[in-house]
Amino acid sequence: MSLAAAPGRDGNGRKGAGTSPAGFYNAAVDLIDRNLAAGRAAKTVFIDEAGSYSYGDLAERADRFVNVLHTLGVAPGERLVLALLDTIDFPTCFLGAIKAGVVPIPANTLLQPADFAHMLADSGARALVVSEALLPKLVEAADIAKWDGLVVVSGAEGQGRPLLAPLMAEADKTALAAQTRPDDVCFWLYSSGSTGRPKGTVHRQSSLIETARLFGQGVLEIGEGDLVYSAAKLFFAYGLGNALTFPMAVGASAVLVSGRPTPDMVADVLRRARPTLFCGVPTLYAALVASPALPGRGEHALRLCTSAGEALPAEVGRAWTELTGVEIVDGIGSTEMLHIFVSNRPGAVRYGVTGRPVPGYRVRLVDETRREVATGEIGEMEVSGPTAAAHYWNNPEKTHATFLGEWVKTGDKFRQDEAGDYIHCGRADDMLKVSGIWVSPMEVESALIGHPAVQEAAVIGVADAAGLVKPKAFVVLKPGTSADAALIVALQDHVKSRLAPHNYPRWIEFVDDLPKTATGKIQRHVLRSREAAHPRGDAEK
Repeated sequence: MSLAAAPGRDGNGRKGAGTSPAGFYNAAVDLIDRNLAAGRAAKTVFIDEAGSYSYGDLAERADRFVNVLHTLGVAPGERLVLALLDTIDFPTCFLGAIKAGVVPIPANTLLQPADFAHMLADSGARALVVSEALLPKLVEAADIAKWDGLVVVSGAEGQGRPLLAPLMAEADKTALAAQTRPDDVCFWLYSSGSTGRPKGTVHRQSSLIETARLFGQGVLEIGEGDLVYSAAKLFFAYGLGNALTFPMAVGASAVLVSGRPTPDMVADVLRRARPTLFCGVPTLYAALVASPALPGRGEHALRLCTSAGEALPAEVGRAWTELTGVEIVDGIGSTEMLHIFVSNRPGAVRYGVTGRPVPGYRVRLVDETRREVATGEIGEMEVSGPTAAAHYWNNPEKTHATFLGEWVKTGDKFRQDEAGDYIHCGRADDMLKVSGIWVSPMEVESALIGHPAVQEAAVIGVADAAGLVKPKAFVVLKPGTSADAALIVALQDHVKSRLAPHNYPRWIEFVDDLPKTATGKIQRHVLRSREAAHPRGDAEK
């Protein structure tokens, strides 16, 4: 990899094609320059809490950051951790690093110092750009990891460390691009860690635009007139596509919000900013449906919503559409595949199913021997498509277990119904066998959420005194609902009325909240660990 005239804008800012005749391809150059070539330099690309920024502004900011990296001595191929909140500095640094041939690694901003320390040490990062509010945690993380790389602070106070804004102001406003190729390393994402230590997932230059083409345009039909708001943050593969790649691929715009997406805050953004596309996760949709702040029909500008991270409970989807008049297109993706590869379709949504393969991807369901299962049987999903990651960084054992030739193991159990739709049954390690029959925690959770008293539910397997595994449910009730023994019986009867008898939860525990990753996935392994520390002494009656 070398630095040469950009495949798109050259060192003098002139416009050109996204891929050079020699076969070079740089994802950042493509995403920015396709908009300049289309005459969108003055069009808004991002709106954050400080203001709005045009495609021309972003092009200049990215070039300035390329030159900042040169000044700091960060070379092509070296890693750069981005611990940044959702502001204009995220796309600036992410795209600027890619243009420079440096490998950006967006970090989950809700991690604790020990987790950041793992990421800094595991990645061997040369430098870090961190939002001022996150600096204390990253300083502690660097101490834990004994990491002594370069630190640049996005904000007004860096505690003696260089600040991003002055560095950018002093840098030249045009820059050359690294001569990368489509299969070269572009960026990494660390997995969400829902079942263990996060793994560095290595993505190629061509993958960003492929997700935009296949799902953003092929399914969501995103266009230049759309304004996207993704409650899922940019550090998350789902949020990165929603709020950066998809809008930039077609000249649309995106709203960036740095704070955590509470129902009140999300409702305010939907009313005030009036996005046309909203991208959330099931737990947030459930909270919004239960919130009096949710904008009703006529109080928003939404044309479509998306959901991913976990299966969207059918009752939540139906309630959302009833209240807002807008469909939620539910789908499943993964860090390894970068974005959604199985999805419902606008205008043909079936709540309670995940849908069908996104054009460009193939999926299959296999048993423990990797033989395909019959329609209606539960199997583990494998997926094949052009956005698969190259490998896990520094983890050959996990790489060999996950990336199987053209197929990628998802770790998710599904069944396919007679109509051809795939139904998510849960993570492979979350599935239960009760009385010799597979039980899907997600189906039990969906049934529970269908009760008017329930806001959220998580189901795990618990052994009774006889050592037999049975479902146990942890339930978050809607505000104003009282928990008592009568409600437990009512919830158990509610599940029995909707599912086969062996599915009903033998125990129900009411909780204030459920443990989740920063991306909204329920951490059932945390519930299992808690339960293992307090084994049950009662047998089922």
